[in-house]
Amino acid sequence: MNSYIHSVSLDASKCTGCTTCMKHCPTEAIRIRNGCAVIDSEHCIDCGECVRNCPNNAKKSIYNTLDDLKKFKYKTALPAPSLFAQFDNLDEIDIVLQGLLDIGFDDVFEVAQAAEIVSEYTRVYLKTEGIRKPAISTACPVIARLIGLRFPFLKDNLVPLLPPMEIAASMARDKAMKEHPELRPEDICICFISPCPAKVSYIKNGFGSYKSQIDIAVSMSEVYFQLINVMNRDKSIEISAKAGRIGLSWAICGGEGSALFNDKIICADGINNVISVLDQIEDGNIPPVDFVELNACPSGCVGGVLTIENPYVAKNRLHALRRYMPVAHASDISLKNLIPEECFFADLPEYQPLNRLSDNIGESMRLMAKIQAIRKSLPGIDCGSCGAPTCRAFAEDIVRGVADQNDCLIAYKDIFKQYIKNYGADNDENK
Repeated sequence: MNSYIHSVSLDASKCTGCTTCMKHCPTEAIRIRNGCAVIDSEHCIDCGECVRNCPNNAKKSIYNTLDDLKKFKYKTALPAPSLFAQFDNLDEIDIVLQGLLDIGFDDVFEVAQAAEIVSEYTRVYLKTEGIRKPAISTACPVIARLIGLRFPFLKDNLVPLLPPMEIAASMARDKAMKEHPELRPEDICICFISPCPAKVSYIKNGFGSYKSQIDIAVSMSEVYFQLINVMNRDKSIEISAKAGRIGLSWAICGGEGSALFNDKIICADGINNVISVLDQIEDGNIPPVDFVELNACPSGCVGGVLTIENPYVAKNRLHALRRYMPVAHASDISLKNLIPEECFFADLPEYQPLNRLSDNIGESMRLMAKIQAIRKSLPGIDCGSCGAPTCRAFAEDIVRGVADQNDCLIAYKDIFKQYIKNYGADNDENK
């Protein structure tokens, strides 16, 4: 039984069965049944493509609200670096940090600060002998789940380091306990301001046996509208940024890779481009590289569906904002070429690969042959009228027993035409 908690859901009352979401789903997790979309939870990776492309707003993201903070005594905000790219004419990120305090948070810990630490750890990791290359970043939760479901042979390429938001959560919690010893652990809330539903799902599910240290995740769009009501650029600032240019750059595609000071790096954004790169890596058709940074959203995290600004506008804003920032505030951390054990994942999640038909190899081959035979009998135009994204997916649905071959309207139309033709010929003979 699937136990993965998703952060993308369907509002059936708004769905018209138009097939747009089905056509954009990278893992073919959506079908149209009885005039309404149906999401296969085992295949969904919470990438948000259906949310991004649904013309009827029938797909929605699930997350906490700021009201959920009220039950905690002490609240620390973890702003993702992409938050700072949402504001026009922002001269310094201190204004946003102060705004978070003004809307009710007791402290702010920048995820960008933790990103600089992870960058240093990644440099050390890439120098480690025996690791499988190219090493693939796990900063984007969509990529890790996508590889587990669709590219299981690349699982050993994943960098087993915790993402910046988890490092930030751990450091923020330690800071709160140290500065406020009167608080109990359950009094403290670590709140991540998320640009996408995938990170919300990651927080809910953890990663393998690892459980997230973040208590709640709120939408960046909700926080944005709260901030613009309180941000005052002339007000005195009580808090100062701890992150530099490197940490802030993690918000855009290429930012994580550029922090490694390594030329043998590939960066890609957008789910279709990501899949193309992973296909090439799996097939061995890619030049030798040390590190691959993949972002499911266009332009990186600034393109998440929970953000406000156009990703390309946000990207330009970030370039302008970081121009006068120091390279990194965390660069003086003494690592001594040693990564703390607590910064590693203990294990990777276990996923059922999308293309696995059976645990028995013989049965899988038999079913595959049946799928191919049915596929040849179908029109091959991938029109989606059957409720599946492609003829191949429809053939697999038939073999799995969740669809009927008569659902193909194109084939049924040809059969009907032939029937009419034969019926007319029989009538002519009877005359």
